[in-house]
Order: sequence, then C-alpha cells, then structure tokens
Amino acid sequence: MSITKRFTLTAALPYTNGPIHIGHLSGVYIPADIYARYLRNKKKDVAFICGSDEHGVAIAIKAKNEGITPKQVIDKYDKLIRKSFEDFGISFDNYSRTSSKIHHETAQEFFKDLDSKNIFIEKTSEQLFDEEAQQFLADRFVIGTCPICKNNEAYGDQCESCGSSLNSSDLINPKSTLSGSFPIKKRTKHWYLPLDKYEGFIKEWILDGHKHDWKPNVYGQVKSWIENGLQPRAVTRDLDWGIPVPIENIDGKVLYVWFDAPIGYISSTKEWAKNNGLDWQPYWKDKNTELVHFIGKDNIVFHCIIFPAMLKASGKYILPKNVPANEFLNLEGNKISTSKNWAVWLHEYLKDFPDQQDVLRYVLTANAPESKDNDFTWNDFQARNNNELVAIYGNFINRIVVLTHKYYNGKTPVPDQYNDQDKEVLNSIKHFQKKISNSIEKFKFREALRELMNLARTGNKYLADHEPWKLIKDMPNRVNTIMYVGLQIAGHLVHLSNPFLPFTSKKLLKMLNLKSTDWNNIEGEETIKSGHIINSQELLFSKIEDSQIENQLNKLKATKNNNELKPVPPLKTVVNFEKFKNLEITIGEILFAEKIAKTKNLLKLNVNIGVDELTIVSGIANDYNFKEIIGRKVCVLINLKPRKIKGIESQGMILMGKDVSGKLSFISPDSPNISNGSKVH
Repeated sequence: MSITKRFTLTAALPYTNGPIHIGHLSGVYIPADIYARYLRNKKKDVAFICGSDEHGVAIAIKAKNEGITPKQVIDKYDKLIRKSFEDFGISFDNYSRTSSKIHHETAQEFFKDLDSKNIFIEKTSEQLFDEEAQQFLADRFVIGTCPICKNNEAYGDQCESCGSSLNSSDLINPKSTLSGSFPIKKRTKHWYLPLDKYEGFIKEWILDGHKHDWKPNVYGQVKSWIENGLQPRAVTRDLDWGIPVPIENIDGKVLYVWFDAPIGYISSTKEWAKNNGLDWQPYWKDKNTELVHFIGKDNIVFHCIIFPAMLKASGKYILPKNVPANEFLNLEGNKISTSKNWAVWLHEYLKDFPDQQDVLRYVLTANAPESKDNDFTWNDFQARNNNELVAIYGNFINRIVVLTHKYYNGKTPVPDQYNDQDKEVLNSIKHFQKKISNSIEKFKFREALRELMNLARTGNKYLADHEPWKLIKDMPNRVNTIMYVGLQIAGHLVHLSNPFLPFTSKKLLKMLNLKSTDWNNIEGEETIKSGHIINSQELLFSKIEDSQIENQLNKLKATKNNNELKPVPPLKTVVNFEKFKNLEITIGEILFAEKIAKTKNLLKLNVNIGVDELTIVSGIANDYNFKEIIGRKVCVLINLKPRKIKGIESQGMILMGKDVSGKLSFISPDSPNISNGSKVH
C-alpha cells in the first residue's frame, strides 16, 4: 500500500467575467481552504493550486458588449478576484492565469502530445458563419427565435425564456450578434476527444472503484453520464480569443476553454514550483501524491470524466483521489444569479463587514451545500454570529483571558486536585482533534465545524457551571484548577480553529502567547503549561446589529424590484457615427397585409416608401391583426440586404419597439400627414 507523500489540491478556476460571490465560496473555495490549512497544520507537503480562467466565448461577448478588449476584461476581474481571495484569507500556494505564457505553452504541449498519439478524431461539419464579420459564430454569438416557446431573443445555446438547451442550428431566423446579419452555413474542421473510448476506464475507475468513498451526488452524476453513453467532444473551436491550436496552417482556431482550463492546474503548479525552486512533476506524476479537485456540481463532468480521460490518454499523470463536489447555495430562497445581480459579492461583503471574514466563513461552512442545495439568509447569518460566535466561542475566550489577568496577572496557574468533572472535561478535549480530523478527511466540513463549536460549548459550560468568580475569595486553590482546565480548552481551540477561522485563530494565538497552530502539539491534554504568560484580551467577534442586516435585505429588495420592473438587455456592440449614417430609414405606409401560410407570427406586407413599393416579411402577427394595420404609417429600414423568408424575398425591415413583456409596437411619426419617403434623421 502506497504512503501519501504530498497533496495536490485544486480549486475550480474562477471565470474572469465577474466577481466572486458566496455561492463560489460555499461550494468550492472555503472547503478547499479548510482542507489545505488542515493538512499544513498536520505538517503535510501541500500544493494548493488555483488561477483565473480567462478564455472562452463568454469573455469575448462581455468585451464586445462593454466596448473593450477581452484582455481588458480579464485584467479587470483577475485583479478584483485575486484581491478578494487574499483579503478573505483563501491560502492558495499559487494563483495563476490561463492567459500566461506558461499556461499557453503547457496547454499546447498537452494538445500536441495527444495529437502525436493519434488520440483525437478530426471531423468536418457545417457551422454558422457571419459573412460580414468573416467569422464562425459560437452559439452565444447567435440570436433568433426559440423553436419551443417562440421567444425572439433566444441564444444559440439556450433560451433564457423557457430554459431549453439549444444548438444555434435549432433557431428560427438565426442572426449574428456581431454584425446583425443573417449567417450562412459553412464547413469547418475540428478536433474531437473520443470520450466514448474511455467509458470502460471511467466505469472501472469510479463506478467500481469509488462506489463507497466518493460523495453520492458525484457518483450519481457520473453514473448517469455513463449510462447515457459518452460522445466525442470538440477540443477546438473557431474563435479569435483563446490559445491557438498548435498545428501548422491552421488559423482562427483555438483550444476549447473546457480543454485548456483544467490544464491550468498543471501550469499553475509549474509556475509555483519554478518560483520556489521545486520540481513540479511529483505533484502530478508520483503515485504517492494525492490529487483532490474541489468544485461545484456544475463542474463534475469536466473533473470526473473529461479531464481524467485527458490525463489517461496522456499516460503521464495521476488521477484524482477524490472530487468532493458540493451542490448549489441559494440566496434568500432564490437561485443565485450573476446576470440579475442576485448575489452577495465577496468584495462588497468585505467592505460592508470589515474584519469579519471569519463570520462569513463560519456561516457558509455551517450551512454548506455538501449533499443538497442549501439556502443563505441574512437573518441566519446574524443569528449564527450573535448566538454562536459571540455568545459561546467569544464569551468563553473573553472570560478565561480576562479572569486569568484579573486573578494571576496573566500567568497560567498550577492546578490543585482534579474532581470528576475536571477529569471528564480534560479527557473529552483530547478527543476533539481526532473527531475533527476524521470529519475533515471525509470532506464533512459541516460536521467538523460542529465539533469545533462543541469544544467551545464545553469551555463555556465549564466556566458557567463552576463560576470561578464566586469562588476566588474563599476557594482560591479550586479556582486555580478551574482556570487551568479552562486554559487547556482555549489552547485546543486556537489550534483546531485555524482551518475554519484563520483570522480568529491568529488573534487567539497572539492572546495566548503561543507560537504555532501545529496540530502535532496537541496530542495530549496540556496545551498551555503552568507558569505560561498569556497576553491581554482582544475582541474576537462583535454583535451584528439589526440595522446592518436591514441594509443588506434592502439591497436585495432593490435588486429584486429592478429585475421585475425593467430587465436590462446586454448592450450591443458600440457603432461609430459613420456606420450609423449608412442606415437609410424612411417613412412608409402599409398598403397591403396578409398572413403567411403555415406560420404563426409572420405577415407579408406591401409598403409604399414614396419612390417605390417594398415587400417586407415581418414577425408581428401575434401583436397585430393584419386587417387593422393597412394605411398605417411606419418607419422602414430600406437598405437592408434582401433575404428570402418562407420563399418570399423580404426587401426591408419595419422598426418596432418591444416592452418588458415582449409586446411589439410600431415606431410611427407623430403626424399622419407626413409624406411617404420622408427620411428619418
């Protein structure tokens, strides 16, 4: 049986198109940090690895919508994410970037290695192509009518109105969001990872080998994927933002972000090793290394099927020992939504609750979605802080430190005789380390935190039961014993708190005048020896007032009202005035209208624009009776490239307004007497 020599811990690379929120923390980063700190306290060799995920179409879209470059987007959010993690105390050994040179080289080398082994399948298929932008369109760059619910603004990968998963080819009247033109289909070649060839490997490794030691939610999702059958998955795509495919005479193709992102763990480890004069290879290639991926449930398929298939295909790397994925955290009864701003953002929390990092760490761990989706509420946040951290943990430490200074000028007393209760408490505290260790090593962090609080409760109850402040005058020897026992509990707390409450542990370490939080120093019951001098009391936790919680709830209420009243669509590409001047819009009059057979929403219109009469196909039948719009003055875009719709050549476009409910309205001139053909300026 191999002996673990080192641990490589990875936390899912945050995507740099937005800040970190409590769902990310609860699902990934706090559990990973607890585990990393625990292992370090046990004097293990640990590499805790992460970094910014900076490629993919979502970043390209955000850059386009904001009128900036993808580099500006990733630089902005990498800086914010990096600082938020640092201020919150997430103790990465290395936090890298997938835009870095070392990552580009590592990802390209990985691709070339698999390509040289003939792992990939090459396929040619038809994809949508924007002739004006001269670019193949990723699904998110295509918009059109959903074939399911008829929403006119469905994306090529998903309809956000009905939630249906789509392909861009499924859309009715697909349109490019880059130029607004209607794309054509064009053939293109891509490289695929044949996941179907690795079904047997995944089944034997996970379904047979980890049935009893992996979390049921992880095991169940893998089982479902295998039962449904794995399919080849493209590792390249047509995009100009990403890592270029390292094949000669291949332009405009990059590695798919799902392929390059997990390789970011390897490149980040390389970067860390280089900066510290170490060899990175044992952390990824030695069988005596334990590799553990911390992720949310949306990443299970990538870390339990796709990335392991890549590692297996390479034949050079170890496989993960465990992938303890968590479920999702909701907020006040609703799913966290970054697009709707329904979230508690980490950088805002740090500003609103200065020096209270451990309160959020405590609440999110106590309420972690380890086996099912869970809910964060601000009232629960307040209650856990005031009733547990302040009233139990903080109260006990405050009492023991203040009384030690009051009775002994900070010097730990020599205990007198122990009674049965003293012996019971001293014996019980020796077992907390083992209980907490067992829970952490099973990735049951909520359970481990409960045991930590039980230790604090033991101390709080012990002082409350024995009331040394009532005995000091008449029974000083008895008080010596009570205070000594209480200080041993405090000594255990300072060590065992570090993985969960690092800022609190650091303050307590200073108060108790101890040197380290090494867990090997608390094998016995005595953590603070008689005669040891402790320092003065320092406030560990402060009460959170109702007004603070009300402010947070009001912030969420404002967000909810804003979402209900006026959902704001993403800003489209900024155009210069010269391009805008090319649009020729005139006043026209509808002379004839009829429904187009076998369609639900299309009308054929004949529109007089003064010097000519245009045939226009318009999707307004759900909003207007075709008989009632004849004679209507409308605004018409007349220099739009003609296009056939249902066999009819449409020669222009009627300009319409759409309200938040999706209802269409004509954009018409104020005066009914304005001449057909009048220009719109």
